[in-house]
Amino acid sequence: MQRPSGSAATFTAPVGSREEPEIEEAFDRLVQEGDDRLSRPLLPLLATGFLGGIDVGVGVLAYLVVKHETGNSLLAALAFTIGFVALLMARSELFTENFLVPVTAVVAGRGSIRQLARLWGVTLTLNLAGGFVMAGMIAVALPDVRPTAVEAGAHYAHLGVSWRSFFLAVLAGTVITLLTRMQHASDDMGVKLVPAVLMSFVLVAGQLFHSVLDSILMFAGLLSGGADYNWADWFGALLWSSFGNLVGGLVLVTSVRLLRVPHRVKEERQENLG
Repeated sequence: MQRPSGSAATFTAPVGSREEPEIEEAFDRLVQEGDDRLSRPLLPLLATGFLGGIDVGVGVLAYLVVKHETGNSLLAALAFTIGFVALLMARSELFTENFLVPVTAVVAGRGSIRQLARLWGVTLTLNLAGGFVMAGMIAVALPDVRPTAVEAGAHYAHLGVSWRSFFLAVLAGTVITLLTRMQHASDDMGVKLVPAVLMSFVLVAGQLFHSVLDSILMFAGLLSGGADYNWADWFGALLWSSFGNLVGGLVLVTSVRLLRVPHRVKEERQENLG
């Protein structure tokens, strides 16, 4: 059959074909960076985790000051975004940022479950250590914000174990893992700043249940004195929020994203595992 003159040939690739090179390129970047993170020596891993807690603590500082001065939660949430901008530009690391990148590397055969557990455990512990240091300095240096810190921490300490708190944690894990995926869509720092600001605003404005951020707020409240919750309440909130964060990050974002490039996953596993 003769093609009409002047028309352009068109072809619609079938679902699952390689018509989306950008997605494959993003997958390759995730695998390479995940491999780097999983094999990172202990001292740099400790440093990036601790600094991640410091950076988020800077965001908490901004949040508490603005909330104290204005009483406006949305303005305070906007101020908090400086913490995630710092995370990005200072190249430090947050526990929940490790749900997409290193997991993709493990699925692709470029790392082990043991390496992943090491990365998660060290990063979370050092995030909390850095956040504790920042919370302590905030409580001592800024006595005027202590009541605001106590109130902010109490919200998360009293969420308890319920479907509501679980889904708040799932949403937090989803938001941060989506942030990570969005940032890996480009190498341009200006582009990466956009999701850092937008998604961290959603996280705080929605009062989502995030293991590290909310722990720092609870630390600030506990160290300020007068809190109607205790360290056991914080620890229970940490365990529950971490579980929900994992579900949101791994189930709703990472696993579904990997389904978009099954052929690349198969190729990587065959090459790396034999």
